[in-house]
Amino acid sequence: MPVLEILVDRFRARVQVSLTRAGLSLPWWGALCASAVSFVFTTVALVQRDALLPPQPIALAGLVVIAPSLIWTITDWIMPWVRMTALITAASILLLQPVLPDFAPLLLLVAATEAGSVLRTTWGIVLVTGAGEAVLVVAGIWGGLVGVPVYMVSILLGLSGGLMVRWYTRVLDAERVNRDASRDKALLAERQRIAREVHDVVGHSLSITLLHLTGARRALQQDRDVDEAIEALTEAEQVGRAAMADIRRTVGLLADTPSGSTPLPGVEDIATLVERTRVAGLAVRYTQEGDLGRVGASEGLGLYRIVQESLVNVVKHAPGATAEVRLNAGRSGAKLVVSNPLPAAARRTSEDGSGLAGMAVRAAQLGARLSAGPSGKQWVVEVTVPGAKP
Repeated sequence: MPVLEILVDRFRARVQVSLTRAGLSLPWWGALCASAVSFVFTTVALVQRDALLPPQPIALAGLVVIAPSLIWTITDWIMPWVRMTALITAASILLLQPVLPDFAPLLLLVAATEAGSVLRTTWGIVLVTGAGEAVLVVAGIWGGLVGVPVYMVSILLGLSGGLMVRWYTRVLDAERVNRDASRDKALLAERQRIAREVHDVVGHSLSITLLHLTGARRALQQDRDVDEAIEALTEAEQVGRAAMADIRRTVGLLADTPSGSTPLPGVEDIATLVERTRVAGLAVRYTQEGDLGRVGASEGLGLYRIVQESLVNVVKHAPGATAEVRLNAGRSGAKLVVSNPLPAAARRTSEDGSGLAGMAVRAAQLGARLSAGPSGKQWVVEVTVPGAKP
């Protein structure tokens, strides 16, 4: 069972990384459900035409539908336009010989739904939906498809469903951002409260301890009363021990707050970081190769922070540039490269030290090699972490 869970987790991570790289803010199971539905509709439509169409068109339609999944399996890239084109093409081939009832037009419904949910431009959504409606009209006029108006309305309903998915996804993303901001604000307020408590504990205990020490000194200097001095020193010792216990407890609360609220980011979160940066307005591409499971937790956190600082530097010193993040995790180690075009203005300020010192410290902590500087017309940050976890 653990082996099966590991395989499922890796598959899910791969799908999610592919979606993030394609700029799709959808859950991994959503993409799988859409693919499964299109496969089911295609299979039923092919079975309906087994005795009506020659084997070549049937094979071509099936191949066209599974082609995007084959491309994803080989290249690890999800291309929405290729998939929608494949669905429309397969429906057009199958509608050369309509049947009653016909499942082939439902492929056009799936294409319209996906267009509404993932395409970012209005003209793209209109193009996919219009192509689907045009295929139905042609099939109804020249192919004799029955129920064309119903199928056309179903495409519009699918488009509406896709647009609703897009809207809900954006709302959830905004809610997640607001929740993170509220959590960080609450953490900051709690830390400030704990800091005030530490200040009060330290200030109070030191004041009381100093009074007892002063009393002990005077008892010894003026009255030569050893018993009174010992009593004062004993009281000072008790106050000090109680203060130390309070400080340990309070600082313990401060130390436990971050780990109890959210885990530290790792190498798997770089794709999400890149996507959030892209959504914020920076054109950035992300390429990941190898098994991320080979990268340890501390190495993953260091690489994440270096990517984070590098992208911030791109925004600050090369606005409008296109950045590229490449990560390769292999048996011998992990290699991270962040690059962007280097404008003339950036060259003059490239030695200002915008976060480079912090990246150097993190690389040193990981035992990694770090190089950051201009390379031709590019500003390149390259990190090589040896000894990735087997």
